[in-house]
Amino acid sequence: MRRASRSPPGSYDPANDIKFLEVELDMWYLGILKKGWEKFARTIQQEHGNIVKQLAKQLSALHVTEDLVENTVKKLGLGVESPALWTEEQLMQLASEFRGATKKMVIAANKIDVLVAKQNLERLKREFPQHMIIGCSSESELALKEAAKKGMIKYIPGENNFEVVGQLSEIQKKALDFIQKNILDVFGSTGVQQIMNSAVFDLLKYIGIFPGGLNNLKDSEGRTLPDCFLLPEGSTALDFAYRIHTDLGNNFIRAIDVKTKRTVGKEHLLKNLDVVEIITGK
Repeated sequence: MRRASRSPPGSYDPANDIKFLEVELDMWYLGILKKGWEKFARTIQQEHGNIVKQLAKQLSALHVTEDLVENTVKKLGLGVESPALWTEEQLMQLASEFRGATKKMVIAANKIDVLVAKQNLERLKREFPQHMIIGCSSESELALKEAAKKGMIKYIPGENNFEVVGQLSEIQKKALDFIQKNILDVFGSTGVQQIMNSAVFDLLKYIGIFPGGLNNLKDSEGRTLPDCFLLPEGSTALDFAYRIHTDLGNNFIRAIDVKTKRTVGKEHLLKNLDVVEIITGK
């Protein structure tokens, strides 16, 4: 995630931060792509090799797949039979396309409490539709969490309001009123929790799985256990067992979907917010 620079209002264009980051990443991809390129391309051309497969192999650490290479080469009109003739500009285009497809970004547009923030945020979203841009106020989130920690308010990160439960000075009351009226009422939240949720669940495509048992989802004081494990989409009950502990995976017998009380096998696909009990052998 990229956090916009903090500068006096009107002294810079926040779009430049995003453009700068894109160029930096493009140049990083280009550097990897060009490493030994002349020999690499010449060898493939002379031996009639498959440039698509070889490029995907070379860039596999960047999650560049054969399908991505093939589609991008076609999109740019590059000759697969003569990669040694690809120009510097074409290699740059190739690197930029690969970066855009494999390095999705969440842009944290901070300081939404300043006067021009809302119109800047809307403009950035129009100018960079390929990115997920979320306005946020980190100072407001910190203030709310500190107030909650000191027992002044009840606040759940990501919510659009809070409840005053303690004594507040006039200064504290004015500060919290400002956050409610200018941040929470206008934008729906401080944006901080939304940024983290978007990065984890929307971009990385993780799901949250809770470990539990049919009778032990709460502690001795009746509080729901907070443990949660993040797994990639498509994870199975066996994957979850191994994620908790290797011994649970090695000794896996079955699992129980706690919400439905249904017994499931090791290949059972998990979904977000499932609560799963792992049954193992001794």
